[in-house]
Amino acid sequence: MSDSKLNQIAHPLPSERDGERFIIKISNGITRMPAWRMAEPVNFETCDGEHIAIVGENGAGKSMLVDIIVGRHPLLMQEPQYDFSPSTKPLVSDNIKYITFRDSYGGDNDRTYYLQQRWNQQEIDAETPTVGSKLEEAYHLAGDDTPERRELQKHIYRLFNMEHLLDKYIILLSSGELRKFKLAATLFSAPRVLIMDNPFIGLDAETRQQLKQLLASLTRERALQIILVLSKTDDIPDFITHVVEVNNMKVLPKKTMAEYRATQTPTPSRVLSKEKEQAILQLPYKDNEYNTHEVVKMQKVSIRYGERTILNELDWTVNNGERWALSGQNGSGKSTLLSLVCADNPQSYACDITLFDNPRGSGESIWDIKKHIGYVSPEMHRAYQRDMPAIRIVASGLKDSVGLYVKPDEKEYDICRFWMNIFGLEGLEDRTFLKLSSGEQRLVLLARAFVKDPELLILDEPLHGLDNRNRQLVKDIINTFCQRRNKTMIMVTHYEDELPSCIDHKKRLAQSASLNEK
Repeated sequence: MSDSKLNQIAHPLPSERDGERFIIKISNGITRMPAWRMAEPVNFETCDGEHIAIVGENGAGKSMLVDIIVGRHPLLMQEPQYDFSPSTKPLVSDNIKYITFRDSYGGDNDRTYYLQQRWNQQEIDAETPTVGSKLEEAYHLAGDDTPERRELQKHIYRLFNMEHLLDKYIILLSSGELRKFKLAATLFSAPRVLIMDNPFIGLDAETRQQLKQLLASLTRERALQIILVLSKTDDIPDFITHVVEVNNMKVLPKKTMAEYRATQTPTPSRVLSKEKEQAILQLPYKDNEYNTHEVVKMQKVSIRYGERTILNELDWTVNNGERWALSGQNGSGKSTLLSLVCADNPQSYACDITLFDNPRGSGESIWDIKKHIGYVSPEMHRAYQRDMPAIRIVASGLKDSVGLYVKPDEKEYDICRFWMNIFGLEGLEDRTFLKLSSGEQRLVLLARAFVKDPELLILDEPLHGLDNRNRQLVKDIINTFCQRRNKTMIMVTHYEDELPSCIDHKKRLAQSASLNEK
């Protein structure tokens, strides 16, 4: 955290309640800057031994609350009070570590990332760091080299199955592998309070369980308070003791897990209205659609980076109207496979790939083909760092660009407004992208993928960071969209319950790059 406020000295909290010692306490907090204010003064406290889940809908103010907790947004009157004992570290920034798990491949302030960077091996040079070198650097920066700390390091590597990643270049990490890397680097610093924003999304089921077990063991073995910021409330692990809900920019009183569970209401089985469903189904069809039997065909496709084989002689055919679920552990090659279809991977031009009956490199421009593909992915989300109005981000899908270089006409803007309304984004058209919550940003990028009414939808972890209601909304939209003629879909997710009911084919990639179909 670069904010100088985080370098303040942490003064002990004198107050206790019924023998409970406060670790963090905020009383009637109002930020100095109006743009950072919640709807009501913030009251928040966590006591020694408590582990908290901060929950709420997308855009409710969860991240704003965390920024106040860690001191990023200074308060008008009384600043947050901290008591980090038994830690002897003097600075707030040494005692609180906040991991946002952004899908970045450099530092949190890196603005040099571009969409195809992960697939460009020519970006690798002698100065490109490996996972092992960066983790060793983080290990030594965090403290002295002791047998106890070395054992913790090895323990984390074993639990996350990271040994095989240590010689891998950072730039080549998958989204899930990057999350493992960032968490390991942070745990080496032995913080007193660890705050994680949606730590489980993007991780395969085995790694999610390993992470929950690791965090639970750390809470038992160490003086560590954990605060999880969760959009997906059925991801709350068993070691969480209390829940703080944020609703419409208001911080509600802390509840025990039992109290929270008792007040939860189930997510509706359907969120998309019948009117919006009919509006999607009645959209006019384009005159220039591709109508081919085989939408994607790959023959003996292999992808290698140095000595690493990601895909090995892969054969795969996706026919018109099929809806595929693509699964596999972190690092098994799912996003690499999709990057070949979208021609974001330079190696795709050396592979035997046919899209819509057009062999790759046969003469038709990839930009002509991209007009028929709607695409969203963690890499795409990471690439959008320009703070332009949300409607312009959606409109960029009409032009197949990350930025918007050609101004749409009013008819095209009407199409953008239609899809923003479908995804529940009405009223946010002029809100700039970086002012939206991460969940709202993901909905904007989904609207961008649908805006051109594509024949092929490629959805790589499309429900990242969405709350329960919005996850169901997006599933409803996908199911409805796929009822239209000439629609084919490939979707990646690590959660079985995120798959829409329209899925009729499944493919799993193993670490050995073998394929299983059903």
